[in-house]
Amino acid sequence: MKSLEHKIPPPVVALLAALLMWWLRGFYPLSLLAGGTGRTLAMLSVAAGFMIAAVGVTAFRRAKTTVDPLHPDKASTIVDSGIFAYTRNPMYLGMTLVLLGVCFHLAELTAFLILALFIRFISRYQIQPEERILLEKFGEPYQAYLDKVPRWI
Repeated sequence: MKSLEHKIPPPVVALLAALLMWWLRGFYPLSLLAGGTGRTLAMLSVAAGFMIAAVGVTAFRRAKTTVDPLHPDKASTIVDSGIFAYTRNPMYLGMTLVLLGVCFHLAELTAFLILALFIRFISRYQIQPEERILLEKFGEPYQAYLDKVPRWI
């Protein structure tokens, strides 16, 4: 379904996923994560997520390339150093970790299922089309980057 590719800003998709997690809470609670354990994991995950995403955005800005996920065709360079030497998608990884923190906070099985749907949606309708566009634009140097650095971690 190509019609969804690059149509919804990824932060909006993440926000919708978080709202859906919140709305569906209470169906399948995970008592193992209730209380302090869940709160601690939530805080660590959310902090790591924001930090990783911010480092990725900063790297793009330093390289003077676009951070607009709906227009990867406007990229001016391949950023492959810093955090981008470890993950091709630190901003999406950051959003995923923030949502994981929401899952830990809610201590809810359905939240983890929605997280899996978020990852699938972002991979299919955002990351794969981005990679296709960037491969067309940058060719072999981008293919070498794809071969060297994992999509997530």
